[in-house]
Amino acid sequence: MTERELKNRLEKLLNLPAENEVVEFKEAKNGYDFNKLGKYFSALSNEANLKNIENAWLIFGIKDSNREFVNTAFRKNRAKLDSLKGEIANQTSNNITFIEIYELYEDGKRVLMFRIPPATKGIPTSWKGHWYARHGEELVSLSIEKLERIRNQIQNEDWSAKIISTATLNDLEPKAVLKARENYAKKFPDKADEINSWDDITFLNKAKVTIKGKITNTAILLLGKEEAEHFINPSVAKIRWILKDRDGNEKDYQIFGNPFILSIEEVYAKIRNLKYRYLKDETLFPEEVLQYEPFVIREALNNCIAHQDYSLNSRINVVEMEDALIFSNRGSFIPGTIENVIKNDAPEERYRNTFLVSAMFNLNMVDTIGSGIRKMYNFQRKRFFPLPEYEIEHDRIVVTITGKVLDLEYARTLARNPNLTLEEIMMLDKVQKKKELLSDEISILKKKKLIEGRKPNFFVAKSVADVTNEKAKYIRNIAFDNDHYKKMVLALIKKYGQATREEIDDLLIEKLSDVLSSEQKRNKIRNLLYTMHKKDNTLEYIGSGSKSIWKATSNT
Repeated sequence: MTERELKNRLEKLLNLPAENEVVEFKEAKNGYDFNKLGKYFSALSNEANLKNIENAWLIFGIKDSNREFVNTAFRKNRAKLDSLKGEIANQTSNNITFIEIYELYEDGKRVLMFRIPPATKGIPTSWKGHWYARHGEELVSLSIEKLERIRNQIQNEDWSAKIISTATLNDLEPKAVLKARENYAKKFPDKADEINSWDDITFLNKAKVTIKGKITNTAILLLGKEEAEHFINPSVAKIRWILKDRDGNEKDYQIFGNPFILSIEEVYAKIRNLKYRYLKDETLFPEEVLQYEPFVIREALNNCIAHQDYSLNSRINVVEMEDALIFSNRGSFIPGTIENVIKNDAPEERYRNTFLVSAMFNLNMVDTIGSGIRKMYNFQRKRFFPLPEYEIEHDRIVVTITGKVLDLEYARTLARNPNLTLEEIMMLDKVQKKKELLSDEISILKKKKLIEGRKPNFFVAKSVADVTNEKAKYIRNIAFDNDHYKKMVLALIKKYGQATREEIDDLLIEKLSDVLSSEQKRNKIRNLLYTMHKKDNTLEYIGSGSKSIWKATSNT
């Protein structure tokens, strides 16, 4: 939104009646309690869903009683303000968070406008496991009545089961129907002989692709002729494959339409599943494997088809990078988090496209016993490759499958510790991907002596490094105490009488832990020099800018 659009929107919000369940004004002069902010996010999101509006608003810097501008100092640093999105997502169902956080000034007074999305259809927005709502302007628990109204939204709306009265069997692709018969026979081998006696209508009804002989949206998606796509308009039956080089430049692309039961084979054929050669380490690794386990490719692609929110009228995307595949589809992630899927290892209680998922199960395209995603994780685990990475947004899911060893130490850890649980491996996977660990995850990995270092810079533990002859790398990862670095700086200055910041950087940067980024190393050196100058009184600072120098004080 432009500044003018924001101010116009704010003016409209200010003119609303005092009691409004989808708009809340707070002074937040000096800050605001994070937990209470999360409760309001949950409440406003749920109310926006129930009122079927595109978003709710939480406004800081305005007094609710008389709508007076009071100036908010809440997170004045923009980076910290933006980080609030991730902090909220970590505590909400489905990782839902603000659409955007806008900052503007009225008469020199700062105002923050938090744009909150409605709860996903069928999934109330929770905060730390609890649901909230509004009663007028009051913050309350979400009532059973409202909770069921939201939950029933998916049960009452299954786009995939909708019957298309104007479509007939002639709108289905004969080759796709034949393929469906073959897949059904593989799924249910005890019925293989019986299937041959069924006509197409009988077969499609039993496979739950049609309903009493009538064509459904599912039938068009999976088996419909390409020109039959208009029956599901404005929804889209398209899969876009894109090939990119190592710099992210697009090299090739192709768009595939329905019938999906055939097009997934065409997409699979486009993917260059090359041989990947491991670094040889005694008998630890095989010499070479395919970059991607075929099951993983098919499962990820079929999951996109099964769980796409077709009401959003978007394509499914498959992006092929040099050493990774990225699958994306539109729609919220109903289980909430990937951890829930792995932990429960059971079928979901409900699906967005229940009829479609059932048909794909019968046609041997997806696994609905709750283990498909877990199998993907285990295939990557057996190869010592990074685990699938799920990026879950409000209405979009992105899955990245990496086709190589990302961190040799991580791979060796898995090889040497075959009894690690998948949940523990997921935690360790975060370490190799330089992702932040939760407190309980840190505790578990430390207890098993799998990681060392200080938060947030963890790395593979010494015990693993010793076993795998990685001692040199371990030494590069650990950090000496600050006294060691101080002595190095003083030794340099005593030898040459003085030193510039550039010379000190040259001395220390290579000695600091490889776990630190270049910027973190420079910051550490700056803090070290500050301590020696202001607290230890061992260094003095002469000059300014690039011509400044450091000298030892008389105390050294």
